[in-house]
Amino acid sequence: MPTLRPQPPGARRADHLSALLAAGIVLNGLRLRQRLVALRTLPPGTDTSTGEPPDGADELVWLTAAGVRVDDATRGAAEAHLLAEGLDVLDLVPGDLPVEQALDLVRRVDPATYRSARLALGSGAYHAIVTRQSVLERVDVAVGEELSPVAMLRATEALKVHAAATTDLIVAPGLAALPDDPTAGNEFFDALYGRALPLLSTFPLAHQALLTRGLRKRSRAGLAAFGLHALQPWLAFSGSALHPRDLRPARAPGRLGRQSRRTWRALAGFNWTSVETTAREVDAKRPEYEALLAGGLEPFFEPARADCPLCGATDLYELVRVGDLLQGKPGSFRLDECRACRHVFQNPRLSLEGLDFYYRDFYDGLGTRSAELLFASTDTSYRGRARMVRGHTVPRRWLDVGGGHGHFSLIAADEWPDTTFDLLDMSDSVDEAEARRWVSTGYKGLFPDFAPKLAGAYDVVSMHHYLEHTRDPLAELDAAREVLEPGGHLLIEVPNPDSALGRRLGWLWGPWFQPQHQHFLSLGNLTDQLATRGFKVVATDIGTAHQPTELAFGLWLLANRVAPRPPMPWVPRLTVAQRAGRVVTFASFAPLIAVALVLDRLMAPVFRSVPGLSNTYRLLARRDDKP
Repeated sequence: MPTLRPQPPGARRADHLSALLAAGIVLNGLRLRQRLVALRTLPPGTDTSTGEPPDGADELVWLTAAGVRVDDATRGAAEAHLLAEGLDVLDLVPGDLPVEQALDLVRRVDPATYRSARLALGSGAYHAIVTRQSVLERVDVAVGEELSPVAMLRATEALKVHAAATTDLIVAPGLAALPDDPTAGNEFFDALYGRALPLLSTFPLAHQALLTRGLRKRSRAGLAAFGLHALQPWLAFSGSALHPRDLRPARAPGRLGRQSRRTWRALAGFNWTSVETTAREVDAKRPEYEALLAGGLEPFFEPARADCPLCGATDLYELVRVGDLLQGKPGSFRLDECRACRHVFQNPRLSLEGLDFYYRDFYDGLGTRSAELLFASTDTSYRGRARMVRGHTVPRRWLDVGGGHGHFSLIAADEWPDTTFDLLDMSDSVDEAEARRWVSTGYKGLFPDFAPKLAGAYDVVSMHHYLEHTRDPLAELDAAREVLEPGGHLLIEVPNPDSALGRRLGWLWGPWFQPQHQHFLSLGNLTDQLATRGFKVVATDIGTAHQPTELAFGLWLLANRVAPRPPMPWVPRLTVAQRAGRVVTFASFAPLIAVALVLDRLMAPVFRSVPGLSNTYRLLARRDDKP
């Protein structure tokens, strides 16, 4: 440890940064401790080699990583605990799990809420899992012993999705951790973090750089921060059920070096070419995209309109013009606004071929994992939508239109446990939603086509961020009226095109979301259109529906515009310099995006209290008997 000496120039500034870092280390240590203490310990159970297994144990299946051995006592105790608790999946955490693996676990997940958090990403120690055969039958994962780290990761994530509220973690004192860290491999990092790895690595690298800077400056706060960093594991593990085998004083001074090597190793071995997929998967799709693009972009667009699709007026002007900043696919997209009714719409509109091209590999295919992470990032909006009908109706049968994989239905079932939730969507996600048992029935196709078959079948229909994606939102409203029983309710959530910030930010405003969003109905226009169809608006919500992501999303769009296009099959293969440029760009933007996320949340109360600032609104309307 360096000795103190009179502070050199610049040390005072280093003191301020190091003092903030020291405070952050303590607060984070307390947060990690709270999570570690929440990990329960496996109670004793029946030894399967000497006693009768518990009823139902014959339907249980074990998945174990290569090199892991689960003794009979631990096996029996885990099976008994799973059955007694009514669980479907139980992940066993070795009692001697090393420090960094244990801290990584509780950084990803809060054990206190893991079981009840239906949208929590499946995470565990990746050593041993016991689950029911009935769950495995619905999951496409590797089963058995001697599984690779990546296979254990995929199984952990898939099992949590298919047993969203019946999956848990528990410490197994009799289970020994593997001698080598199974989560340290480059392939594992690729599978776990995907395209987010360069961004996520920015934060530990910045942390390590600040610690190193404090040591070099020999500032008092810098030395204190380093000491607190070394001691943080003792704070985090005090009072917990885990007893890491490497929690020794001799290991403390080298912790910073070990963390740095781990981070740099992950980045050095990262698959920069394909990011979240393998190069083989990307290259396999190149012929498909080359064929789609062979005829140019003209087939993807309809002729431009000279009149407003809502009121027919011809006084239009260009509001936004931007390329595809979401996937980096070729093309330029324009949003026009009608001066007469202020309706905003895509002009020219995408053709059916265009919709297929620009949606391809966004919510499915190469984009499946990213979309899943996005939709599962928070349940706040889902709960707010479900609660909006409270006081107006007690839903019996609820159809969620455009519901994707059913994330809303899964969360809404917590609010309305006696309600049957069905889902309609154009993608294969409806089949996955059924397999996950997040919905009762899934319908695949266009809503107007299904409306006659479902006439009067539902007392609630919801459309959450769906209308703006449709080619003819008025036809969707007609279909909703047909599907609802008299007195039924229609719940809609859409971007607010009257947002003052949206007007000022232009293409940097995330909710414009080109090329996917085609129509932007203002609250006034939507209310008028519903009234002509026999609906009466009974509640609106412009404030709490606001989604605090505008600044961060805007910076992400800017980074996507500045950086070379993503390494995907619809663009030529990137050179080494282009790949490096993309990585450097996003690494540079990462701290700004982090600050923007904080600012978005700090400003959210203001945006929610001023209707003209909110980026989203909700509306609840009741179908009257009169046409």
